Amino acid sequence: MNIHAVKSIYRFEMARWFRTLAQSVISPVLSTSLYFVVFGSAIGSRMQAIDGVSYAAFIVPGLIMLSLLGESISNASFGIYMPKWAGTIYELLSAPVSWIETVTGYVGAAATKSVCLGLLILATARIFVPYEILHPFWMLGFLILTAITFSLFGFVIGVWADDFQKLQIVPALVVTPLTFLGGSFYSISMLPPIWQKITLFNPVVYLVSGFRWSFYGVSDIGVGVSFGATLCFMGVCLAAVWWVFKTGYRLKT
Repeated sequence: MNIHAVKSIYRFEMARWFRTLAQSVISPVLSTSLYFVVFGSAIGSRMQAIDGVSYAAFIVPGLIMLSLLGESISNASFGIYMPKWAGTIYELLSAPVSWIETVTGYVGAAATKSVCLGLLILATARIFVPYEILHPFWMLGFLILTAITFSLFGFVIGVWADDFQKLQIVPALVVTPLTFLGGSFYSISMLPPIWQKITLFNPVVYLVSGFRWSFYGVSDIGVGVSFGATLCFMGVCLAAVWWVFKTGYRLKT
C-alpha cells in the first residue's frame, strides 16, 4: 500500500473542502435546520407520536440521512470528475498508484466530509429537537458505513459523467426522490399494504430504518437486514469501481 499516495490524494481533497466551507458545510446545515423548523416545530407539534417517538424527533435520523447521501455522492463524484475535466487524471493513472490506493484517497476524503457534516447536523438538531441515541456505536457505524457506500457510488457517477450536468442527474432524479420516499418523514407502516410492499424495493428504506433504530430502538426493517442490505450495495459499488479501473472505462478515453 502506497501510503504517501493515499495521504496526498486525501489531503488535496480535504483542502479543497476547507476552501469551500460555505457551500459544503454551511449551506446543507442551514437547509436541514429549515426542515427542523418547518417539519419539526410547525408541523411536528400537530402530529401524533410514531411508535412512541415524537414526530419532531422521529424525522431527525431521516433528515441526517438525506443530507448524508447527497453530500457523499456530490463530494466523491466531483472529486474524481475534476481531474478528468482538467486532464490531470492521466498523471494519476501513469503514477505508481494502484486503483485501491486511488479509491481509498478519494472515497476516504468524501466519506470523512460526509461524516463530519452528519455529526454537525446531529449537533444542530439538538437546538431544535430533544432526542436520544440508544445505540451510539451502531449510530456511528451506520453513519460511517453509509458515507463510504454512497461515496463509492458517487465515485462511479463521477467516472461515468462526461459533463457537469450529468453529475447532478442521478442525485436529483434518483437518489433524492428515493430518500424522500424511503421513510425519512414517515413510517412505512403508515402506508397502504400494497405500497408497503413496493417500498421494500427502495434501498434507502433500509438505510433510514437501520439508522433510526440506532436512535430509538424502533424500525420498519430489522436492523440485521438493514445492515446486510447496506453491505450488499457497498459490494456492488466496489465491483463497479474495480471494473472501471480494469477496463479504463471513461478514464483512458
